[in-house]
Amino acid sequence: MLESLPPLTSHISHLFTEEPLKQVDYIIVGTAGHVDHGKTVLVRALTGFDTDRLKEEKERGISIELGFAPLTLPSGRQLGLVDVPGHERFIRQMLAGVGGMDLVLLVVAADEGVMPQTREHLAIIDLLQVKRGLIVLTKVDLVDAEWLELVQEEVRQAVQGTVLAAAPIIPVAALSGQGIPELLAQLDILAASTPSRPARGGVRLPVDRVFSITGFGTVVTGTLWSGTIHTGDELEVQPQGIKTRVRNLQVHGKNVNEALAGQRVAVNLAGVEKEALSRGSNLLTPGFLRATRRLDARLKLLQGTRVLTNNSRIRFYLGTAETLGRVVLLDRDELKGGEEALAQLVMEAPLVATRQDRFILRRYSPMETIGGGIVIDPAAPRHRRFDSAVLAALEERLHGSPADVLAQVIREQRDGISWREAAARAALAPEEAHKLLEAMAAKGELALLAADNDLYAVSAGRLAAWWQEAARGLEDFHRQYPLRPGLAKEELRSRYFHRLPGRVFQALLERWAREGRIHLTAGSIALAAFQPGLTPRQEELLSDLAERYRAAGWQPPTFAEVAAACHLEPAELEELLHYLTRAGTLVKIDDEFYWHREAVAAAMEAVRELGRGGPFGLADVRDALGSSRKFVLPFLEYLDRSKFTRRQGDKRTVFSEWTSADA
Repeated sequence: MLESLPPLTSHISHLFTEEPLKQVDYIIVGTAGHVDHGKTVLVRALTGFDTDRLKEEKERGISIELGFAPLTLPSGRQLGLVDVPGHERFIRQMLAGVGGMDLVLLVVAADEGVMPQTREHLAIIDLLQVKRGLIVLTKVDLVDAEWLELVQEEVRQAVQGTVLAAAPIIPVAALSGQGIPELLAQLDILAASTPSRPARGGVRLPVDRVFSITGFGTVVTGTLWSGTIHTGDELEVQPQGIKTRVRNLQVHGKNVNEALAGQRVAVNLAGVEKEALSRGSNLLTPGFLRATRRLDARLKLLQGTRVLTNNSRIRFYLGTAETLGRVVLLDRDELKGGEEALAQLVMEAPLVATRQDRFILRRYSPMETIGGGIVIDPAAPRHRRFDSAVLAALEERLHGSPADVLAQVIREQRDGISWREAAARAALAPEEAHKLLEAMAAKGELALLAADNDLYAVSAGRLAAWWQEAARGLEDFHRQYPLRPGLAKEELRSRYFHRLPGRVFQALLERWAREGRIHLTAGSIALAAFQPGLTPRQEELLSDLAERYRAAGWQPPTFAEVAAACHLEPAELEELLHYLTRAGTLVKIDDEFYWHREAVAAAMEAVRELGRGGPFGLADVRDALGSSRKFVLPFLEYLDRSKFTRRQGDKRTVFSEWTSADA
């Protein structure tokens, strides 16, 4: 159990605190800024924790990996603090940490002012729309008042037009503690007005660290973006598609049974090898989100960035994931700095995304941040470029209301969609999506098919199209086979609904049956108005056929012989014989021979009598029936298929469990 985890002075101590949880709202605040501008020293002054845990970080005096520390504010509210590297070589590590931030501290050293990584980090914050934050001027004890005023003006100009344009500037000297109380007070004010992440709904935890502890196995850490994790929960890891179970949980260094959205969480997973996971994996409620390689998005290229042409190779960052991909521009051939465009991003490796996720793009080479955007459709089909209908649909999904987006998601699915998957693709909490779906179903805008404790959503237009296809198919079948009671269910499904899950297809048929459109039996479907009927001629033919086969006994005519004798086309004769077979008058032995039921019963009794004397051969049956090989061989093969006899080489035996009633 995690109660026996190594003490907090161990290699994972930077993740947690021994302070108990005091609030129900959990917020993540992160640092950003140029290398050596005092981010880690500031974190230590705020929290008492040194987030530089690696030997190389200590030796070089710079942060290389993400660091984490708990922060208790004067009000008692507890935050999680993420310290990101500032060096340009470690921008990928910075991007892995910034995605989960609710608040940001943009750190600028007073003695140096705005530097290249200050601007790049600020651009990333703006692209990801981290709208709440503070600007912290560090090392103010190293400059005079006049210089400090110049730096403040420089910072104000740098943040103009970004999400931090109105952010307060707090001067501090972290080593002496100057300005730290004021910074904590401002953080308290911001935290109090920051919305908490949704603790209800599906679990989504982008993994930023994976390690193994002897005796406990694999542990992943990350910021819980949504949902609630409990000890014992069954979860899955995507995009690897691995099922797992939560063995133990830690939040702020305490073993807990529950972790809520917005918390920094360490999760001990059962049945997963460390090597199977990596930064960029996502711990999810099973079925909540799927991995994707293709998504639609609205892109924004940074001002001053050189032109991005269609099909350019890029580096894509979302949450803690990083992958290579290509940009397919849907509404133009090239995107210039400062412009926005609709695009499809095609990844070289799968990742997890959902609607309204924010992401960052960097050029493949040289590696520089060029822009970012917002996900519109995380499971997009391939689109034709410059298609006005496609572009209009993407704009609708980008700007539409939750109900509009949900309706569009459902309309686009030719085969319907699970309501939970529809909620995920529309980026809606399950509770909200369920209410919207019920309201839309009540208005007749869609249908909800109940199947195996699940709901399948189908647009009204698609449902109507399905009925037209099914009705047309049933009409054709009734016209071609007027004597048959209906079309086999599986045949209807294979013709028109082969991509529909079997349970959903059955729910669809039951809906039509309740509406009085069809008559549904265990194996067949017929239009409600259809009634199989016989003409006087057909009744006469059926009577004649039944008598022919009864009189023929164990040596019936072939199909072709009957057709010739009765002057019938093969298709008509086949229908009549099918009718007699369904009525139980005839038994179909094979494609050539039908036997009268009386002949079959008598022959089976003769075979059973032979079987009482032990194994028997074809010649024994031929002699017992006074027939020939031409008729006896197909009959014995029929008995084998019916499990009445068992063949062993040239001999057969009768199954002992058969009774006369089975015949």
